[in-house]
Amino acid sequence: MALMDIAVIPLDSKEGSLSGFVAGLQELLGASGCSYRLQDMGTTVEGPAHLLFELAEKLHEYSFSNGGRRVYTVMKIDDRRDRTVRLGEKTASVKAKIAPSAE
Repeated sequence: MALMDIAVIPLDSKEGSLSGFVAGLQELLGASGCSYRLQDMGTTVEGPAHLLFELAEKLHEYSFSNGGRRVYTVMKIDDRRDRTVRLGEKTASVKAKIAPSAE
């Protein structure tokens, strides 16, 4: 199981807000069968690495299929083969190590 952070940005959008565009991407993610979490600056997706690469291509192509002429996609994939990693585990691990504040 792997995790992918991805942000897809249409560079030729004339609108100041991209929320409608992102909503379309979220529909593709929902249909993918992969678990995912929308964040303020991108989306994290969980799944087998080969499926994440295929999904990244679909998300990237979404802009072009809607008339876009230029898109910028940033993705990072963390593919662990020694154990299964799930969405949210990394942040939970860090939070567990943060000392409670002294009151």
